[in-house]
Amino acid sequence: MLLFAASLLAAPMALAQEPPQTPQVRAPAISTVEAREGEIATTATVTGTLVAREEVIVGVDVEGFKIVEVLAEVGDTVKAGQVLARLDAATIDILLAQNTSQLARAEAGIAQARASIAQAEAAKLEADSALERAQSLTGSGVTAQQTLDQRIAAASSAEAQLNSARQGLELAIADKALVEAQRREIDLNMTKTEIKAPTDGLVLSRSARIGAVASPSAEPLFRLAEEGDVELSADVTETSLASLSTGMVVHVTPAGFSQPVEGEVRLISPQIDAASRLGEMRVSLEANPALRPGAFARGVVEVASSNGVIIPLSALVVIDGEATVQAVVDGRIETRTVTTGLRTADRVEVLTGLEAGDVIVRRAGSFVRDGDAVTAVAQAESGDQ
Repeated sequence: MLLFAASLLAAPMALAQEPPQTPQVRAPAISTVEAREGEIATTATVTGTLVAREEVIVGVDVEGFKIVEVLAEVGDTVKAGQVLARLDAATIDILLAQNTSQLARAEAGIAQARASIAQAEAAKLEADSALERAQSLTGSGVTAQQTLDQRIAAASSAEAQLNSARQGLELAIADKALVEAQRREIDLNMTKTEIKAPTDGLVLSRSARIGAVASPSAEPLFRLAEEGDVELSADVTETSLASLSTGMVVHVTPAGFSQPVEGEVRLISPQIDAASRLGEMRVSLEANPALRPGAFARGVVEVASSNGVIIPLSALVVIDGEATVQAVVDGRIETRTVTTGLRTADRVEVLTGLEAGDVIVRRAGSFVRDGDAVTAVAQAESGDQ
């Protein structure tokens, strides 16, 4: 019993003599990402309206004719030469019948003038022969001077009648030419009663109504989008215009579309509206029958693109123009100065200072300093985008 009691008393004394253990401090956890090789593009967003690339006006060239038939409707695709509407040709039919009669009369007048010439030529020939005989007989004293004078007068009269007949033929030919010119005008007006599409295209609007009187000064009967080509007319701020150029790729999403339509910048207006401070940009689009002129659309222009080392923008710190990131090397923070290239709203390209695969602090300024020990907790870069 004494030995047992002594052992119990000795145990606490042995424990009291052991040195206390220092608790191990774990390095703070911090979210990190890897710098990755990838593509980055800077963009500019524009908004506007879908319009016809070239709008074709279809009207009439004749005055006062009623529309009797309309053969095209809005949204129709038409071919060059296709009849879109017809005008009442009854008046022209009457003019055509009158002209036909006038032409027959002119041709009869020419035939009559030629017959008159033939008669006048025969009469002149006879008068000339009589004059020659009288002149030969007068010299021998057989024919009196009075008879010779009569023959001279008859020959002169015959020549005058021949000249008159020839002038009559010229007048008849001129009359026929006038009638033929009138016929050509009537035929031309007849063709104008058929309103045809001047080019392949898409019918955007029509004002043609059956019974309405067509006039060159009235509203055009039809408006077409030439070849059916539709493009985006976008408003661009004056600050964005300087970074844009023709040929740039544009992803256009019209109202109601779930997927964008590819296009490219075709035209940039050289002029800026003084009131709105906006300029116009035209974007040609891939052919798509669902594109409707007048619809609202939004476009994203690829201003510049590059392949390089990409990191989240949140990992970058810029102080006094110097850009830095906090890399994690062997469990400790290492601050690195970097040079940057393209940047978007959530990503930035690193030109120097980092390599693909380097681990960096996801969010800069996370209360750690150069040389601090940390426990890296990897996060996918996509979570920052």
